[in-house]
Amino acid sequence: MNSITKVLGVLFFMAINPLQAQQLTQTIRGTVIDQITKAPMPGATVMIMGSDPIIGTTTDVAGDFKIADLPVGMYTLKVSFIGFKEIILPNVKLNSGKEVVLTIPVEEDITQIQEFVVIASDKDRTNNDMVQVSGRTFSVEDTRKFAAAVNDPGRMVASFSGVTSTDDGNNNISIRGNSPNGLLWRMEGIDIPNPNHFVNPGTSGGGVSILSSQLLANSDFLTGAFPAEYGNALSGVFDLSLRKGNNENQEFTVQAGFMGLDLAAEGPIAKNYRGSYLVNYRYSTLSLLSKIGLPLGDFVTNFQDLSFNVYLPTGPNSTITLFGFGGLSDQDGEALMDSLEWKSDGDRYGGTFFSNTGAVGVKHSYILNEANFLQTTLLASGNALGTTESRLDDDLQFQKRYYENYSNSKITLSSVLNTKLSAKAALRSGFYVNQLYYNLREDDFVEETQSLQTYINSKGNTQSIQAFSQLNYRASERLTFNVGLHYLQLLLNNSNSIEPRLSASYALDEKQRLSFGYGLHSQVQPLGTYFAEQEMNGLITLPNEDLDLSKSHHLVLGYDRSLNSYLRMKVETYYQYLFQIPILSGTDETYSIINQQWTFTTDPLVNEGFGKNYGVEFTLEQFTHKGLYFLLSTSLYNSHYKTNEDVWRNTRYNGNFNATLTAGKEYTLKKDRVLGINLRTIYSGGLRNTPIDLAASIAKGEGVRLKDQAFEEQNPNYFRTDLRFSLTKNKPKSTRTWSLDIQNATNRQNIYGSYFEVMSGEIKTSYQTPLIPILSYRVEF
Repeated sequence: MNSITKVLGVLFFMAINPLQAQQLTQTIRGTVIDQITKAPMPGATVMIMGSDPIIGTTTDVAGDFKIADLPVGMYTLKVSFIGFKEIILPNVKLNSGKEVVLTIPVEEDITQIQEFVVIASDKDRTNNDMVQVSGRTFSVEDTRKFAAAVNDPGRMVASFSGVTSTDDGNNNISIRGNSPNGLLWRMEGIDIPNPNHFVNPGTSGGGVSILSSQLLANSDFLTGAFPAEYGNALSGVFDLSLRKGNNENQEFTVQAGFMGLDLAAEGPIAKNYRGSYLVNYRYSTLSLLSKIGLPLGDFVTNFQDLSFNVYLPTGPNSTITLFGFGGLSDQDGEALMDSLEWKSDGDRYGGTFFSNTGAVGVKHSYILNEANFLQTTLLASGNALGTTESRLDDDLQFQKRYYENYSNSKITLSSVLNTKLSAKAALRSGFYVNQLYYNLREDDFVEETQSLQTYINSKGNTQSIQAFSQLNYRASERLTFNVGLHYLQLLLNNSNSIEPRLSASYALDEKQRLSFGYGLHSQVQPLGTYFAEQEMNGLITLPNEDLDLSKSHHLVLGYDRSLNSYLRMKVETYYQYLFQIPILSGTDETYSIINQQWTFTTDPLVNEGFGKNYGVEFTLEQFTHKGLYFLLSTSLYNSHYKTNEDVWRNTRYNGNFNATLTAGKEYTLKKDRVLGINLRTIYSGGLRNTPIDLAASIAKGEGVRLKDQAFEEQNPNYFRTDLRFSLTKNKPKSTRTWSLDIQNATNRQNIYGSYFEVMSGEIKTSYQTPLIPILSYRVEF
């Protein structure tokens, strides 16, 4: 802790340096558009609230506005346009290093009497106007300032109600007791592969996010009963939006620290052209953390990634956007060649691991007329990952123990039409066609035969299709309905699902709102599961090839209330009933794919399993006010599953409760310097494990679980506190930020689980990550 104390001392010493006399200023500009048709709104008024004399402007024929030479600081904007609801945007932070460029959608006022004012910082609302329940937006600022978020959306949302982290070592999350693998990732309105480094097969998370916060705009996070446009997901949705680069000025960001080097550039494509580019590159080696004494294992770990967004207007009513990301990550470990140094069986193992992911898309947006907006996207994406593992025998000879090499690629065509039927009604319809390619191989060691056996070996292609239509109808200024249908079909075996969706919200008054949602949702199985091999009499069959989709009914009831202009509370209760879940057949079997953490199941499965998740969530949130924000999220829940044994059991993710406090305060030390102190503390019920049969494990020479006691063992309650300190200094035309994230600041030894140690013949405990300090320095100019 001495090094941390020294770093904090440096931060405070820097904070008390004399203030430069020069007045630092910057520009706020952007575009005002119609919420549904995306058409520009010329003549809209944009004002700085609280300014004296009044500072403001109006949008030009392209819907653009600019307010220049504003002193750096925090501002509140008011946007108004005749016939549309007034928009209030509080907490617009202005630094000297970069202009603030906004895109502000406005909603038509069906009464022409502005009873309601839309406050755009209501984070329990979403960018997607058709989401009525279980959704909220998150900002780039959240991923930067939340303690231990480290610019990672997956780690940041662990602060939200209903979300539990399943492993400190990665960003996998369980939403409302569901498996982490029920999560859907989308970008710019189209499904994308898991955008993380160090990905395990069949999972939706990983060790580190590929996506830099430099590229993201305000995005949506959904936790249940999603609208009809979202499919192939059972638990939640990350609906990511990319920001456009600055189309008037070149701007750069450089960040360096223990996590590596991060470089970003943006600017105009050409002079007097509205197009822009934004690109970000990052390189990291986590071995830097190991060199300062952190116990991160013996593997050499590296990753790098590139992401970009290029915006190309092609006419007054059309644009083309090129976007994409790619990430490379690998780990290499060596076995200990001196047998006298072996303290555990793991010391005998060496191997390599790689995980590569990428996606490149082109999106065409076209305003057909004053009522219709068409968006068509073509995306090519793919991922490849592999593991090679060997073990030293007693003669110090390597014996291959495991091999996997999975590659998947996909070409997706999507087209979505938004239609404004009237001031009260909007229709959104579209389709997604996916051409899927796969090349899958898995070999695992069998103790009885002392050799590798092939469990998966398939190469080929198939297709899936999705289509949806949903109507959003504002019956009155208080009452809004959303009704729709989603269709999903996997052509590999023609499994399909027609899914009705319904949601509604009712504003009791300007401060209170009731909401309700129902949806039938389905998901394709992890692709490798379909190709598990079984050999009988010399003939290889694929017993899982005809597995049906997993399905779930979602019901949500919510109430939220504004206690004042910056303080809000929300309560949601939910029930989810899962069915057609793949399980092992037999009245004595307890395996369900619901509890699968990673890799593909290679046993024969049947769609005869069930699950249920139910609970209540409470959120109390203060949006930033006088430099202070906090978010208190609590959940009480149960998560159970059932197989052919006809017994409801706890799932692995049934912790029963979760409480998270995320808070922060900014102190303006001088006009050009801001000190930020952020905290996140989590207290939750432990995840569950299946006990180990010690006698059987000793006899077999590997861990054997007591399947008749599946998930009856619960870890002790989980507690963790994270801290973040930052010092931001504005200088002429640049902003510089020192930050220190202290993850697990109390160095609490949270238990991850237990395992059988072959060498000692004992059951041992594995722990989550210890205290980790991450120091970084960012310059924006």
